[in-house]
Amino acid sequence: MTASVTPSIATFETRDAMGRAAAADVAAALRDHLGRQSNVRMIFAAAPSQAEMLDALARERDIDWRRVTAFHMDEYLGLPADAPERFGAWLTRHLFSHIAFGAVHLIGQEPDPERVAARYAALLGEAPIDIICLGIGVNGHLAFNDPPVADLHDTKSVKIVELDAVCRQQQVDDGCFPTLGDVPTHAITLTIPRLLDADRLFCVVPGASKRAAVERSLYGPIGTECPASALRTHPRCALYLDQDSTPPQFPLTPVRA
Repeated sequence: MTASVTPSIATFETRDAMGRAAAADVAAALRDHLGRQSNVRMIFAAAPSQAEMLDALARERDIDWRRVTAFHMDEYLGLPADAPERFGAWLTRHLFSHIAFGAVHLIGQEPDPERVAARYAALLGEAPIDIICLGIGVNGHLAFNDPPVADLHDTKSVKIVELDAVCRQQQVDDGCFPTLGDVPTHAITLTIPRLLDADRLFCVVPGASKRAAVERSLYGPIGTECPASALRTHPRCALYLDQDSTPPQFPLTPVRA
């Protein structure tokens, strides 16, 4: 069994301060990697919880984005190709349309989702992933690895999953869909081993609705009941919290300017 490690944890009084600090650290890691290698490969989460960080990241200077290849970590099945709720569309609005990446690989949609998953897994496997910007779900999910389908030892890199009720309700509560019936029941997701294979993880988790999941991630057993607990097996994971998501065990640190 992989030994547990304590993630680097920073807490902030506001979502804005949290987002700016996380973006600054992601940018610093990007500059470091670009100083040592010709290209960087990144994976992004698509969720309102990431908005402040992505907005600040898009304003960072002295990054040669033409040498960065971008992926995202999950996508709904069953939505029209032009649906604004699609995660690829969300990331395009919030990030990809603001930065001239060298390449952006979106999870496509066609009649055979297994073929889409296999093709995306092959793209991801062409070279190491350097940086992932991710969050934690209300049910402790990473990407769309909800507790019923999560596998910390998954042999696949990308797979088709059924979303659980808590995850689907979160999409409504986040304002992404008007009703639970509008939320797709299935999705394509990167698996937990695929996510943990990256060099650096930057996990941004604001909001009171996430506090219990953060607490389980940090203090509960490592396992699929809280998939995000697997972050404690990664040696270079940084966790960013705001006042609302910070468990009572952690006092607030000074807000970074």
